[in-house]
Amino acid sequence: MISDPSKTMCPVCGSDDVDVFFETRQVPVHCNVLWPSRDEALQAPRGDLRLGFCQECGHIFNLAFDPTLMSYAQKYESSLHFSPHFQTYAESLVAHLVERYDLHGKKIVEIGCGDGNFLRLLCEAGGNCGVGFDPSFVADDRGVAGARRVTVIKDFYSERYVDHHADFICCRHVLEHIDHPRNLLNSVRRAIGERSDTPVYFEVPNAQHTLKDSGIWDLIYEHCSYFSASSLCRLFTSSGFSIRDLTETYGGQFLGMEALPEQGVTTLTTVRQPPDGASVERMARDVTTFAEKYRSKVRCWGNNLEQMRAAGQQAVIWGTGSKGVTFLNVVVGQDQIRYAVDINPHKQGMYVPGTGQQIVAPKFLQSHEPDVVIVVNPVYEDEIRETVKDLGINPELICV
Repeated sequence: MISDPSKTMCPVCGSDDVDVFFETRQVPVHCNVLWPSRDEALQAPRGDLRLGFCQECGHIFNLAFDPTLMSYAQKYESSLHFSPHFQTYAESLVAHLVERYDLHGKKIVEIGCGDGNFLRLLCEAGGNCGVGFDPSFVADDRGVAGARRVTVIKDFYSERYVDHHADFICCRHVLEHIDHPRNLLNSVRRAIGERSDTPVYFEVPNAQHTLKDSGIWDLIYEHCSYFSASSLCRLFTSSGFSIRDLTETYGGQFLGMEALPEQGVTTLTTVRQPPDGASVERMARDVTTFAEKYRSKVRCWGNNLEQMRAAGQQAVIWGTGSKGVTFLNVVVGQDQIRYAVDINPHKQGMYVPGTGQQIVAPKFLQSHEPDVVIVVNPVYEDEIRETVKDLGINPELICV
């Protein structure tokens, strides 16, 4: 039972017309906080998911989310640029933004810059200077090492930093972690002030991809919000922005929002998924079938692992981001999987929260020689297949 009535209200539009459609208990609070020992990993903090769907704007959020459980400290590791596939995507996005908004010799602010890799790319591409905000930043050999034009402030972006004026503001994969996203948007809008030509770019996971394509492994405690095209549009237009572009990116897994400070009447110029009632209705239909699809997929993978066990097959999972950690924590029989592979060197040697698999480098498979490699994100299948081939091994690759 929820004692705080505000938790039943949509954090985007404020509506109380919210239907709870999915619940699961005791998932790891953090997918990207890894642990130095198996015992510590097994004792990782946990929380509940109780997902509600807003019938007004199409937003999905976790009614059971407790922000006091969250801690984005230096051990938080979510870097993706070690993947050539992801880095290619990041570089193409940088090229697009630099060209479209003439980012040359400009000042750029990135909210939630992580290791600073994307900010560094933006600064190098246009001779820009950048300021990033992220409490988990570690000043070692990562993305901004040696980047003369980049400064990182190890703190959350807030009202205290609105005096950091910028010609361009970006924020990628942060908004879904904030239980009151409008507060952040309002802070950004106040920071921009009267500089109405200051564009912003925000990127979030695409809730419609999760629902429609049964991306059940995307449901994690860290994400208290799951934005649809309609709810993202509602958030930005009600926070004083005019939408310039809204696109699905990265194989439909992300939504990219480009916007400008509002000047008079809101215009939706090139939005490819209009935030209309019909899109919310389509989401509502997907919501009604999601829980059963979730249960069916989890059962199917439990059966698959049992069949591997009966056949004496050794399996590993490839990828220890949110999808991999969720898979291991919800599928029965995950103890059939002893190791998890990740190309991120900062994860190797650590242990998966909740289930305790050791994270190993791809080269480890040459001695382990698994029969099956479970690929948790299909967008990396070709990259993984090529890596496995270069290792000189021939396991079966199965995408979840």
